[in-house]
Amino acid sequence: MLAALLVGALGGGATAWAVGEVRTPAARQLAVPGATNAPGTETEAAAQAILPSVVQVRTTRGSGSGWVLDDQGHVVTNHHVIDGATSVQLLTSTGRTVRATVVGSDEDADIAVLQTSAADLPAAEVGRSSTLQIGQPVIAVGSPLGLNGTVTSGIVSAVDRGTRSRSTPMVQTDASINPGNSGGPLVDLEGRVVGVNTSIATLGSGNIGIGFAVPVDRAVAVAERLIG
Repeated sequence: MLAALLVGALGGGATAWAVGEVRTPAARQLAVPGATNAPGTETEAAAQAILPSVVQVRTTRGSGSGWVLDDQGHVVTNHHVIDGATSVQLLTSTGRTVRATVVGSDEDADIAVLQTSAADLPAAEVGRSSTLQIGQPVIAVGSPLGLNGTVTSGIVSAVDRGTRSRSTPMVQTDASINPGNSGGPLVDLEGRVVGVNTSIATLGSGNIGIGFAVPVDRAVAVAERLIG
């Protein structure tokens, strides 16, 4: 019988059900304009609202994603995206590369906060994960396989899903999440961040429509504590 694996959705991330690793090379330089795979004015508007606030996170270990939390240059990503990295750079939606430093990281929550001096990165609008409903449309935004500004769409599959790797519940979605999406936002159709994409379940190396995100209420609480 095939067993699903839960893997971190980043290049270079360790598996949560330890069987192997899925990596995106750190030197990958691919960058494409954001594009949605589902038509509709609401999806398009949500994508356009969030894309300027999403960055690709590049480290010495690989690449992931992140989003701008506030106008102070704080960026939220996953702990496993920056864990063990000796340097961090951010690729913005405009194609500019800026340096970042790690403010703090929480391995248990799988949340990290970065700081950049770039003053023109717009903060994302933050929603409430506590109000999410099963079947609600959402989009996932990030840099899967190094493809900057990628948007995929789906629905909330579960709002209180336990996993073998986490003691706290996660938001489950069928929006396509792949290696490199880790740390990127899960967004409602109002363009508000409702989760932080973290991992996928897979039968091999590809996406099977089961992704998990840290609820944004928890993620922001952790981020604010790390910022102090």
